Amino acid sequence: MKKSRFLLVEKTLLRLLSAFIATLLVVGGSFAADKPSGDIVYETEYVQLWSQHGDKWSKEDKDLDATLAAMEQKFGKKPNIIHVMWDDNSVGEVGVPLLNKVLGFDTPRFNKMAEEGISFSRMYTEPSCTPTRAAALTGRLSSRTGMFKVGFPVDGAGLNADEVTIAEVLSAAGYKTAFFGKAHQGDIEQSYMQNQGFDVANFSMYNQFPWITWQAQAGVANVIQGLFPFQWDKEYAIDQNFRPLGYINQLEAKKGEKAKVFSGSGIRDYKKLIKLNQMQVINYIKQNAAGDKPFYMAYWPHVYDPFRKPGTFTTSASTWYAESVVELDRDMGQILDTLKESGIAENTLVVAMADNGPFHELHPIGPHELLLRGGKGDYLEGGVRVPAFAWWPGVIEAGQVSGDMVTVYDLFTTFARLGGAMDQIPTDRVIDGVDQTSLLLNGNGHSRRDYVHIYQGDRLSATVKQQFKRVWVDERPGIVSNEAFTDIYKDPREEHHKMPPFLWAWAPFDRMKVRHERLIEKYPNRPVTYGKPYEGIENLPPAAQALADRVPVR
Repeated sequence: MKKSRFLLVEKTLLRLLSAFIATLLVVGGSFAADKPSGDIVYETEYVQLWSQHGDKWSKEDKDLDATLAAMEQKFGKKPNIIHVMWDDNSVGEVGVPLLNKVLGFDTPRFNKMAEEGISFSRMYTEPSCTPTRAAALTGRLSSRTGMFKVGFPVDGAGLNADEVTIAEVLSAAGYKTAFFGKAHQGDIEQSYMQNQGFDVANFSMYNQFPWITWQAQAGVANVIQGLFPFQWDKEYAIDQNFRPLGYINQLEAKKGEKAKVFSGSGIRDYKKLIKLNQMQVINYIKQNAAGDKPFYMAYWPHVYDPFRKPGTFTTSASTWYAESVVELDRDMGQILDTLKESGIAENTLVVAMADNGPFHELHPIGPHELLLRGGKGDYLEGGVRVPAFAWWPGVIEAGQVSGDMVTVYDLFTTFARLGGAMDQIPTDRVIDGVDQTSLLLNGNGHSRRDYVHIYQGDRLSATVKQQFKRVWVDERPGIVSNEAFTDIYKDPREEHHKMPPFLWAWAPFDRMKVRHERLIEKYPNRPVTYGKPYEGIENLPPAAQALADRVPVR
């Protein structure tokens, strides 16, 4: 009797358990939606968003997968991806006809790109060039990769070999990969672009400032001071090796091979390089248009050239900066025209953007601060929000202006999704980038992000959630500062901070910061990667070798 009762209870429990499991299988979304699919470690805020919207986003993803599969069948391969990124522009400096007239120079090709694609009003980067470029390559905040410092000759530091770049991710999925322009990812061998996943690379280890200003004629004009022998103290300059004379910058290499010095350090070398990189980009598109493999190309041009003859100025602004932007605009148009002429425009995504806000030290002759306050190096919106456009004829609906939040490191995950390479994303570290394929294909209002953490170096300086901003620096002990909160819609220039109306946000922002810091405790940030500079270069000049030998390895 007891045994039969036990069997009855057991069968009842089994039926209930089976029904429960069947319910889960049918519903499929209730538990699965608690976190994104796969083993990728995302920022905690994204996981929270997924717990609220995972069912909807999972359904969207199925439709997106079907769309991408149909496109692959139509074109015979996955989409080509081109990422163009240049230095130091504020939102509105390109792509907006009205502001063209305000500034005295025109950008007709960016304007047309915006008309034919989507403009992002809230594309966030990091505050300066090296961090932003590292974030684009790895899909991670630069504070996580140890790439939060802007590099100059000669550093003996760079992007760690264990970081996984989008070039490596897409290469594993069958893509051809190429890099042209300014990498700015360090001067140690493991950071060279051919060692970070690119099949072919023509890249600079530093930025363009040494080319532009570390010139004798600039020294005569005191644009650069104390560098050249004629500027040294004539009596008491004892150390003759203090200055980085003899540096190199531009390298060229193929995957698996050593690098070669590609160009000199003179201004004429720099002028030729700008034109040559553009030519390399056009030729690469033409050579790979009919290939059976898709390609990913990062084109991060140097752009700015202040050395010009008086008769060459064409803009009303009459500045070297305006001329440089106009030339960038022309080059961008040539890229889009080449894609159309090669018959691959409809199977090529092009994302074009700046890497951070304007360089204030060059104002007003250089980049302008426009709608948003702040510039390069700032946590203010003007430092980390940039002009950005996406263009994909027949796929991205034309003429859109998106108010969605999106970040430069979202491109990593989005490109991986488009390339069918999500399974190549590493799962042993935090990935900050979220997949924004839905935003590209479904349009405005389909971002999967409403937050961003803003770092200056390795310091968390501010956090944005929706239209609200919390500044973490210079807080008063025990109570938030009146400067702590901003509603970016009401105060886009962040000039009228108010604490009392946002006391409700004090604790929610604190919780965001705690979650962020706890994830760092679980997945610690990588320290800066140091090494001996200029190793792995076949034709290294003796002066550069001597300079490298003086750098202590840390």
